[in-house]
Amino acid sequence: MFGLTPDEWEAIVLTLKVASAAVIVSLPLALAVAWLLSYGRFPGKIALEALVSLPLVLPPVVTGYALLLLLGRHGALGGFLDRDLGIVLAFRWTGAAVAAAVMGFPFMVRGVRLSLDAIDRDLEGAASSLGAPGWLVFLTITLPLAIPGILSGAVLAFARSLGEFGATITFVASIPGETRTISSTIYALLQTPDGDRAVLRLCLISVTLSVGALVLSEILIRAGRRRLAR
Repeated sequence: MFGLTPDEWEAIVLTLKVASAAVIVSLPLALAVAWLLSYGRFPGKIALEALVSLPLVLPPVVTGYALLLLLGRHGALGGFLDRDLGIVLAFRWTGAAVAAAVMGFPFMVRGVRLSLDAIDRDLEGAASSLGAPGWLVFLTITLPLAIPGILSGAVLAFARSLGEFGATITFVASIPGETRTISSTIYALLQTPDGDRAVLRLCLISVTLSVGALVLSEILIRAGRRRLAR
């Protein structure tokens, strides 16, 4: 029952690869958006908040189709990437990482923003009053205090990416060795008459990875609260 086949190992490794790439690529943008939402005062802030949270309420298939229209080889942006830069995302593992990043982005932004909101602004104000420029205040005061939230948001986005299915299969399909992650492998196995044992194995692995990520996120959140309470 617990002996994994080469195809199952391939799906597991690809899932971890996709989830890791999704987090690494989206983290800088998530940090910038979270900072803007936490510190910014500008017209359209509510609209930006709604846009960030949109993947949480849209059917994942709709998100995947939107990515296909935008980043497909004949899409508005995908055509430029393919024609001028030679970058193809549709039906590639990199496209799966983009889909996972989009679906996990709201979780990452929320984690980072909550951490930024909890920072005592007087600490930043004191540093500024002593002549420190804004970028130095951010690097020496804001960023270190926000690290637990940043890590927590990244872990939550990673956990969400592990289970991504709808947007991924719509945007990049389910190609063995290229885009077939754990979720799409489970879906494919459910269509076969003798796939029950393999499905159970992959489900157990998926649950283990997700629970581990959630536990780690909770540990980081509590560590951040203790640090800010000192």
